[in-house]
Amino acid sequence: MSRKPKERSLQDGQTIQFTTIKVRLYPTPAQAELFEKTFGCCRYIWNNMLADQQRFYLETGAHFIPTPAKYKNKAPFLREVDNQALIQEHNKLSQAFRVFFKNPESFGYPNFKRKKDDRDSFTACNHVFESGPTIYTTKDGIRMTKAGIVRAKFHRRPQAWWKLKRITVEKTRSGKYYCYILYEYAAKQPEPATPTPETTIGLKYSLSHFYVADDGSMADPPRWLKQAREKLAKIQQRLCRMQSGSRNYQEAVQQYRLLHEHIANQRRDFIHKESRRIANAWNAVCVRADAFEDLTKAMTHGTMMESGYGMFRECLRYKLNRQGKPLIIIDRYLPTTRTCSACGLVRDAVSYKEKSWTCPKCGAVHNREVNAAKNIKAEGYAQFCA
Repeated sequence: MSRKPKERSLQDGQTIQFTTIKVRLYPTPAQAELFEKTFGCCRYIWNNMLADQQRFYLETGAHFIPTPAKYKNKAPFLREVDNQALIQEHNKLSQAFRVFFKNPESFGYPNFKRKKDDRDSFTACNHVFESGPTIYTTKDGIRMTKAGIVRAKFHRRPQAWWKLKRITVEKTRSGKYYCYILYEYAAKQPEPATPTPETTIGLKYSLSHFYVADDGSMADPPRWLKQAREKLAKIQQRLCRMQSGSRNYQEAVQQYRLLHEHIANQRRDFIHKESRRIANAWNAVCVRADAFEDLTKAMTHGTMMESGYGMFRECLRYKLNRQGKPLIIIDRYLPTTRTCSACGLVRDAVSYKEKSWTCPKCGAVHNREVNAAKNIKAEGYAQFCA
């Protein structure tokens, strides 16, 4: 069966963009069983390809990853699942080795997958033949290879000219199924925005307020996030008093997992709404390149990773980029907290417990975090104009 030629004609001023739509899946028992088989086969293929690669490297000193077709005769159950899911595992392993060889300090050596450690997911690419595409969406479902039409709930619909590239099916810890649909489309290239001091904002990460802007505004996470964490602590206390493996213990574990998903969804909703509001209101955003892992290790109570500020910074980046606006990141070692935003005096040290301080040179009274945000904005705008 011949495949249709790939058409990629762009007009002047257009660029290729990608958008992912996340939908909730409601598979039948037979489809859920097929998904479970696919998860296991992908894990099996990954581990065997990685083991053979290590063995081949020890024997010959060369890097080689066998294809999934090598294992189908020895493991006939691999033929029961979508072949595209197995091919994508080969592509993922090849990509993992490519980035490892390119930058071993940032990317670790690929590891074997364990069922209890890794998330259950598989990816399948869409191929368009003369008879039609292998994957497509319907009014209330998604047609997949082997599985047929899986019922799904869409919160948004793609445009008619968008091309479905691939899907990723994932099962959460609480037993829910989701599908991430990747679309490709041609969009008009945005005109670059021209930031000015009035249309530029500086953001300083804050432990108590999520972030503080140079104009003094703050983004306090809603109260329901704290309430959800209090419920999580109560469930953890109940689990400590239960017998591991009992029916009540399993029910409490399910409640624990559902509440964790609820907290993650609340955090993600807050981050997307706040980043969208800032991206629409300002022509440029200045932030500092804080290393949250190093800062978390130095903390004695709590963790900076729970706030999701790193995800917030990444959401800002791509949302600003799609509007032709820059996200300016300054050096993390600049003394923004110790520098007076009025006269430029750099103090020797500023305690994190010190909420405000007075400049000994010009006498200006500064809020510690607002002053740091002003310095971040000034340094970022100067960096952009340089």
